Amino acid sequence: MDSLNDLPGAVLFACSHNSLRSPMAEGIMKHLHGRRIFVDSVGVRAREVDPFAAEVMEEIGISIEDHQPKSFDELEDSSFDVIITLSPEAQHSAVEMTRTMACEVEFWHTFDPSIVEGNREARLDAYRQVRDQLMKRIMDRFPVSGGPVSL
Repeated sequence: MDSLNDLPGAVLFACSHNSLRSPMAEGIMKHLHGRRIFVDSVGVRAREVDPFAAEVMEEIGISIEDHQPKSFDELEDSSFDVIITLSPEAQHSAVEMTRTMACEVEFWHTFDPSIVEGNREARLDAYRQVRDQLMKRIMDRFPVSGGPVSL
């Protein structure tokens, strides 16, 4: 993608529970591109936003605290140009979606930081690594011309 003209009109991020990885990706994408791209996120199942995910996103000035988790079945809009899956389970569901709609599906294997054990700081570090990895991948895949857009 060389310019803003090459950016997709609608992107869906998908993971297993729509509680940490996909809301983080959605928040980053919205922070970087504002309303230039329609962005949503979904999970195979829906679970409340992970408090550690909300905390590490807040550290970089992006709030996902009010995110309303939803499953593929609860998705209101199913017209996306690109679906980016962050877990193998979500990849399977996204491929099923493409049976009834034409869109590109990309698999970005993303570590689930919620499985990390240890003290609070060790766990937060795992979440920060995922956040930073998502930020880099999103910036590489959907480059921002002229800097991030404020919401």
